[in-house]
Formats: sequence, C-alpha cells, structure tokens
Amino acid sequence: MSTGFYADRRVLVTGGASFIGTHLVEKLLERGSRVLIVDDFSSGLRDVTDRLEKEHDELSVVESDVTVKGEVDRVFGDFEPSVVFHLAARHGGRGYIATHPADCAMNMAMDQLVLDASVKHGVDRVCFASSACAYPTDLQMEVGSAPLEEGMVSFSERGGAFADEAYGWAKLMGELSCRAYHEQHGLATSAGRIFTAYGPRENETHAIVALIAKAFVKQDPFEVWGDGSQKRNFTFVEDTAEGLIRTGENVTDGSPVNIGLETSWSINEVIAEIFDRMGWEPDEIDRLTEKPVGVIDRRADCSRSRDVLGWEPSIGLEEGLARTIEWYTGTKDAARVEKELERLLTER
Repeated sequence: MSTGFYADRRVLVTGGASFIGTHLVEKLLERGSRVLIVDDFSSGLRDVTDRLEKEHDELSVVESDVTVKGEVDRVFGDFEPSVVFHLAARHGGRGYIATHPADCAMNMAMDQLVLDASVKHGVDRVCFASSACAYPTDLQMEVGSAPLEEGMVSFSERGGAFADEAYGWAKLMGELSCRAYHEQHGLATSAGRIFTAYGPRENETHAIVALIAKAFVKQDPFEVWGDGSQKRNFTFVEDTAEGLIRTGENVTDGSPVNIGLETSWSINEVIAEIFDRMGWEPDEIDRLTEKPVGVIDRRADCSRSRDVLGWEPSIGLEEGLARTIEWYTGTKDAARVEKELERLLTER
C-alpha cells in the first residue's frame, strides 16, 4: 500500500495530458493517488493518457475546457478533489509565446475559474504551475547574470515586476491570484516556477526537441535561433514533475518555489552535445539572429527548494539529453518530421 501525503487522495490535474502533466500524473499514481486528468486535448497527448488509463484503475480522463465556468464547476463537483495541480494553459516555445500574446493572456481567465472552483468545492490545496518567465527580464540580459531567487519578484515594491512577454505576465498574475485566494479564503496554494523543462513527450516548439529534430533530419545548413550564446538551465521533465509534487505538499501560503537547475548551458554547447551524441554534424550552421530568443541567461537559485522542499533537481544535461534523443529517434519518423518541420517548430 502506498503511503505519504498523496496516498489515497483525490487529485485533479488540469492540463494533465500535456508533456509535463503526463509525467506528473505518473508520479502521483506511483504515490497512490486517485487522479483525474482534465484536458481539452488541443495539444494533449491522447495516446499517453489512453495507455495510462488502461494501466491504472485509479486514473480517469475527462475532455473538458477549463475556460468555461460551467464545465469547471461540473468537473470539480463530480470528482470532489482534495488536491488540484493547475497546469492547463496556452503555452509553447519562444516562437509561440512571441506570436500568440492574446492566447497566452487567456491563461488568466483559466486561473481564476480553477481557483474559484477550488474554494467552492472545498479543495484542500492548489499547486499552480508558474514559470521562470515571471521574473524581471532585465535581471537576465547578459551572460553570467545572477541566478534567479524567488524574492527578486515583488508585488509590494514599485518596479518589483517586469515579466517576460504576455505569457510571463499571465503566470505572474496567476501567482498573485494564488496569494489572494489564500489571504481572502484561506485556500492553501503554492506556485512552482518551472524553468525550461525538456524531455520525452515534448514537442518541437521548445529548444531542446527542436534542435534534436533538426539533427534527426540532418538539416544543413543547420538553423539556430539567435547567435547561440543565449543560455538556459535546461531541466529534465522528471525533475520538473517531482518539484511540482513536493511544492504542492510543502507550501500552503501561495508563495513560489523555483523548479530548475542552478547550472545553465548555451545553445551552442547544447548543439555540440547533440551532434556528438547523434553522430552527425552539418557542414554549415545558419544563425538566425532576427528570430526571437528571449533573455540571455536564465538559471535558478535552488536555496528555497532545498530549504522548503528538502530537494533540488538532480538530472544533468548529459543524462537528460541522452534520454530525450533516445525517445525522439525511437518514436519519430524522419521523413514525416522533415516534411512538417516548419509547422512543428511554431505550433503548440
């Protein structure tokens, strides 16, 4: 019999059919939770949820749109969750969030409906999937920028916030809502600030899988967005899911916790590692400096994660890349990827 905080709890996961969501659901099932996935499958992984539903009697899946108030109330009322992980969002890689600001702004409506339903239906606690995009961009605009610490965002000091694009502002407002619902209604809430997650099941709109896909089809000239010096603390999805689970268990006052590594790597370093692992490299690299690349250097300070969660991410880039390349090359058809690559790089 499973033991621990999540054992026998009814856990609802919005966006649970997503890349991160499916990994989170697997970890909850391992801990003995009764899980309901709620997803509109606009980008959800139906093949994964179908498999998981067949393998686990404790898992149910509902196709529903959490932008519709009546739908949210119905799902919460039918399932009566004890814990909610709120991952549902309009999201994508840099190419998506830079070109779909209105879609990203819709996330604020989803967040309010989920928090309202959580109060109405007596949910014990809510863990909100936030983002490192909530941090002020001016703290990340040169190589060697200091690691981002949760207190670098302030709702009480003038100039304490300057998030990354509409997506980042929406995530920051989601965090503010979590605090507000805790203060006014006593709802136990938390926010996991996710940093640059990657791994199996991710799509080609995100950097790591996009670069693997280009190498998989032997794109030459090999296209890199920006000059390749921009750095991210690429964090393996299993660490991301574990961090969310621990945040939901240990934080109740609406405050955020970073979920990301303290080490960052440049895109140039990543592509060199990919070429080495895939046994191929192009004759030419075409650096598309007109493409959106976001901030220059982003990485997490894990002090709060260690202090509050008793944990920090531990899967390094070398292992994570190896596992992601193995998944991608073992499940994708090169001819199809080559034919559809341009669309795959920008759609959700």
